[in-house]
Amino acid sequence: MRSSPEILLQVVNKFLFKHIDNTGLVLFRVFFGLLIAIEAFGAIITGWVRLNVVEPEFTFNFIGFDFLQYLIGPGMYAYFAVMGIFGIMVMLGYKYRISMVAYAIMWTAVYLIQKTSYNNHYYLMMLLCWIMAFLPAHRWFSIDAKLNPELKSPSMPRWVLLILILQVWLVYTFASVAKFYPDWLDGTTTALFMKGKSDYSLIGGFLQLEWVHYSIAYVGILFDLLIVPLLLWKRTRLLGFGISVFFHLFNSIVFQIGIFPYMSIAFALFFFSSETLQKRFLPKKKLYTGNEIILPKHKNLLITVFSIYFLFQIGLPLRHWTFKDDVLWTEEGHRLSWRMMLRSKGGMLTIYTEDKATQKRIRYDHSKLLTKKQRRSVKTKPDILWQLAQRIKNLEAEEGRDVSVYMDVRIKINGGKYFQLIDPETDLAAQKWHPFKHSEWILPSPEDYHKKPQPPPRPKSDQ
Repeated sequence: MRSSPEILLQVVNKFLFKHIDNTGLVLFRVFFGLLIAIEAFGAIITGWVRLNVVEPEFTFNFIGFDFLQYLIGPGMYAYFAVMGIFGIMVMLGYKYRISMVAYAIMWTAVYLIQKTSYNNHYYLMMLLCWIMAFLPAHRWFSIDAKLNPELKSPSMPRWVLLILILQVWLVYTFASVAKFYPDWLDGTTTALFMKGKSDYSLIGGFLQLEWVHYSIAYVGILFDLLIVPLLLWKRTRLLGFGISVFFHLFNSIVFQIGIFPYMSIAFALFFFSSETLQKRFLPKKKLYTGNEIILPKHKNLLITVFSIYFLFQIGLPLRHWTFKDDVLWTEEGHRLSWRMMLRSKGGMLTIYTEDKATQKRIRYDHSKLLTKKQRRSVKTKPDILWQLAQRIKNLEAEEGRDVSVYMDVRIKINGGKYFQLIDPETDLAAQKWHPFKHSEWILPSPEDYHKKPQPPPRPKSDQ
């Protein structure tokens, strides 16, 4: 009679290492490779590369990755072109491991080098690049498999499918949960986003309607929360797919957020049956039905690595609860947390430097250091303000001056009133950055900081 641990081990082995057909993974590799190639070449064509990593004298990189500043400049055009070529190689399945790892490394550097154009979708793409680098996505319908028949295989272990579905599920779930706050629920946030779309032809006026704002807000919550369960259940799969296509195409048209909507549609490949996918896309492919359980040599290492990875994927979006005050105000714990399109911020910034030798304080013109895009971003992000203070101190030191840097920063959130964000009498250049600790120079959030200002009362008529 087998013991309980033996039975559990057998269940785990069957659940994770049973082989299933790999049609969905193969097709996703093709779409994913195409999309990341478009992302790289498109960044050159649309001017993203020029605005973010060529024109700036420096970028606001993720703190601790200052060495990436050496990449900035005209050479980034060639950098992105090479990335695009690697994307095409991934799509074709040529030198797949090398090309996927190379793209993952290069895109990770792009992600870490600047925060001015921060986007959760860029983060997701980075994660997927690294996940795909470890998956056997080139074992069918690829140049690699054609050149090396021994590599060819119609199957993959089930853990491959589970990892991809779990990653997508976590993204959507945290995106939904993050929307449960007053300004989203009362339509304020969506109204502000739609205000900038009023000049769209055909739909611009429609997007200004109040009921549309509420609809977008609550459909967003429900979609993110329910789309994966809808796709998992066979009876609702087609409905879920139809909703997904409409939702993501709407986002693509209205918000113009690059490849993400199309990559999200491609995720559906992991939910449809291999029989359906094979008949529609790869009719010549052999359908695998063997259901073998093949244990890899490094099974325990594999389980350990992905267990740690998903613990981080669950922990990072929750870490803002460990910081003092509201993440909406402090921004601490905002990044890497799937907090997508949750707020609109505006800011006013005045910088003063004080020469420590003469005690003379003067207003500092920071606009000469920054591009127009950087000037908009810096006003509301405490970590970027801190980085700018360090930059100013270093530049002044090169001129032989030891200065303190003071910042008068006022921000408004979701159309509310302006409030002081940081202590204007704190020498920001003298502060140390603590990534896992609240920065005390950020002032406490006012109780009514997210409330919309009330319109002035109407004058009483003389009757």
